Amino acid sequence: MEILAYLGRLLQTGLGSLAAYLAAHVLLCLLPAFFIAGVLSALIPKEAITRYLGRNTPKWISYPASALGGFVLAVCSCTIMPLFASIYKKGAGLGPAITFLFVGPAINILAISLTGVAIGMDIALARIVLSIGFGIIIGLLLAWIFRKDDAAHDAATNQQDAFTASATVPARTWLLFVLLLGVLIAGTLQVELLTHSYVTFTVGETWAPGFQQWLDRLVPPNPALGIEGVSVHGVFLIGLLLLIGVTAWEGLRTVDEGFNRWTFVALGLITLTLMVAAFKVAVVPAGLTIGITGKWLAEIVLLASIWWLVARKFEVYEIQEWLWEMWRFVRQIIPLLIVGVFIAGMARAVIPATWITTVAGRNTFWANLVAVLFGVFMYFPTLVEVPIAQTFLTLGMQRGPLLAYLLADPELSLQSILITRSVIGGKKTWVYVGFVALFSTLAGLIFGWVVG
Repeated sequence: MEILAYLGRLLQTGLGSLAAYLAAHVLLCLLPAFFIAGVLSALIPKEAITRYLGRNTPKWISYPASALGGFVLAVCSCTIMPLFASIYKKGAGLGPAITFLFVGPAINILAISLTGVAIGMDIALARIVLSIGFGIIIGLLLAWIFRKDDAAHDAATNQQDAFTASATVPARTWLLFVLLLGVLIAGTLQVELLTHSYVTFTVGETWAPGFQQWLDRLVPPNPALGIEGVSVHGVFLIGLLLLIGVTAWEGLRTVDEGFNRWTFVALGLITLTLMVAAFKVAVVPAGLTIGITGKWLAEIVLLASIWWLVARKFEVYEIQEWLWEMWRFVRQIIPLLIVGVFIAGMARAVIPATWITTVAGRNTFWANLVAVLFGVFMYFPTLVEVPIAQTFLTLGMQRGPLLAYLLADPELSLQSILITRSVIGGKKTWVYVGFVALFSTLAGLIFGWVVG
């Protein structure tokens, strides 16, 4: 009976973490980010990025372009590898290709958005700045160390035309990208202008407090384990997410073949859900207070502008390709994310905090190195690594080693190392691995000193 009770508590902890995560982080954070990733993948020509990555392109162009290309074209390490192999074999210089490989999975829009919301903007900003900086430095170092091999590779490929061909991004695509980025920022930025309630009204009468008490018993909030609990507002949002899942399955999985009525229902539900998520909702003795926030007003304007722009300025096939790419990312990532958050929630109750505090509870060189090595042998897909990192944080890991883990995990998984070796060879790969491990360890150490 004790074992069953223990398993029941684990299950409750895992489901509680998942429910709180879905209500708090998926909507205003990940939904816009998925749409942005779809735009970047479907509507921005790869040639517009890769044309700037040639070995003979000036470094002040090729390395920033490769960092930008990693941001634009990648979603996770499994996505970046075939792109890295493709651009290298087509004639990209070793240095820009390595920068592209390093930066892509570390600072993609989904991972950075989730990191900022779930762990903190200090970690998110550090990931952006250090990933770009280290990616460029490591690329330059490898290009210099293996300059003879790089020159031979450039002569062998001899495909400069691929990098000089004209390729531009239409202004309407950039405008759509900016508007979607605005939806993401408006939904997640915690400033008074957006979070303040300008109009408030009360509904629900007496049922809301009783319902919230029942939810607190079902999913007890536990700040010590990082479990936020589930609110009445969160229940409505989870219900809308389930409706989106059902309608999107019917309306988006074959959207590349054409629209159907479920496509428009799914898009309408997504728009509605983003608006509902932007309300400021609280349970009070008199019922449920609903606040019209600056965030809600901003979302209304931005969403209306997006759908007007898409309907008036984009061809049908472009919209189909955009929605299909977005759906592909959702289908690839969300199942892994759900499983990862559920397991991370249970891990919070299983892993003794003393383990984490003993290994990484101090900001030392060895603590940061252990965090890097953990990223090699315990790879988690992009986005799943964020709730895992959040779990480590609640169990006592210092923010320095936590950053070291987040920098190294997308780059140094065993499968990524093996694939990189098949593309550029063993010697270059192990030098690359050594630099990534060293720079990630030092980054965590320095960051820990600064925030400490």
